[in-house]
Amino acid sequence: MEKSEKIEIYDTTLRDGTQQSGINLSLEEKILITKKLDELGVDFIEGGFAGSNPKDEEYFKRVKNLELKNSKIVSFGQTRKPNSNVSDDPFIDAILSANTDYVTIVGKASAYQTEKILKTSLEENINMIADSVQYLKKNNKEVFFDAEHFFDGYKDNPDYSILCIKTGIDAGATRVILCDTNGGTLPHEIGEIVSKVSKVIPGKNLGIHAHNDTENAVANSLAAVESGARQIQGTINGLGERCGNANLMSIIPTLFLKKSF
Repeated sequence: MEKSEKIEIYDTTLRDGTQQSGINLSLEEKILITKKLDELGVDFIEGGFAGSNPKDEEYFKRVKNLELKNSKIVSFGQTRKPNSNVSDDPFIDAILSANTDYVTIVGKASAYQTEKILKTSLEENINMIADSVQYLKKNNKEVFFDAEHFFDGYKDNPDYSILCIKTGIDAGATRVILCDTNGGTLPHEIGEIVSKVSKVIPGKNLGIHAHNDTENAVANSLAAVESGARQIQGTINGLGERCGNANLMSIIPTLFLKKSF
């Protein structure tokens, strides 16, 4: 990769990290961690799941008063519900009520997950992605689309998984984040798949969100960067549900100090 290329660091400690058993951050702790992440220089801080609980609602109000020098605050949510109007959707409304310039929405990028778990049609899921991104863009938001179960979905039905992320980009998403949601993909697979995806969507528009169930989240994140992705999502010390997320305490110094990066 070119030395001048920017790799964005996106921290989700305050949202995904708190899904680890035993982790329960107070509002004051979330504010303190936000300040420390800003001092560290991370590009994006995902503050919480918009509208999910009173603490996260208060966080988004309080964080507005911080004078952050390096970081942008991101509110997290999900695509509209199946067979509903996006302008009436409570999830979308909650994202807007957080009043952040940047938002991340998660949606299915797997045919299996769409039909068996979400229990809707493949076409409706595409409509959900397009409607949600377009609506948030119309409300002046920079949108990141987290493509949930992307790698498992790609292995099963690559055309549909590609259609999901292409829909996100075509609808106006700034980045699509390829998620190894179950953490079962290996580094060589990540490299191969991201390389193929980057022929359809430029690497500057791609990110990686890796879980650590095979202890490969850091390796998978670096493999994605080598293959073109330019945003890495992770948490401090790899906190997160099950076996955790990609550990930014390993990733940041690797990107900063190793000559290959």
